[in-house]
Amino acid sequence: MLNAFEIDILPGVRGDLDESLVAAPPAELAPILLSLVDKGWIEVCRLVRWTAPDGQLGYQPAPPLARGELPEVLAHAAAWEYPDGTWIGSLTLCLTPQGSKIAC
Repeated sequence: MLNAFEIDILPGVRGDLDESLVAAPPAELAPILLSLVDKGWIEVCRLVRWTAPDGQLGYQPAPPLARGELPEVLAHAAAWEYPDGTWIGSLTLCLTPQGSKIAC
């Protein structure tokens, strides 16, 4: 939830976990995220390019991935590592309106 509130990419989740989970494999972390998706508190999205009204380039979340895709997508270890280059295509967690009521 904190990661979604901070608008970071998925690897940032590890920095917000209890120490016992920091090194956990994706197979152990994915069910935790899926439970938050199933409660309607977060969505998992990919980052896409965004251009601000002043022309500055940035990122924004694309529409959320379908729930059925998430187990496979979250199982990939690379999704949980910071990319060497651009963040385009990286996974990000987004608070839903319901999740915003809990996080704020």
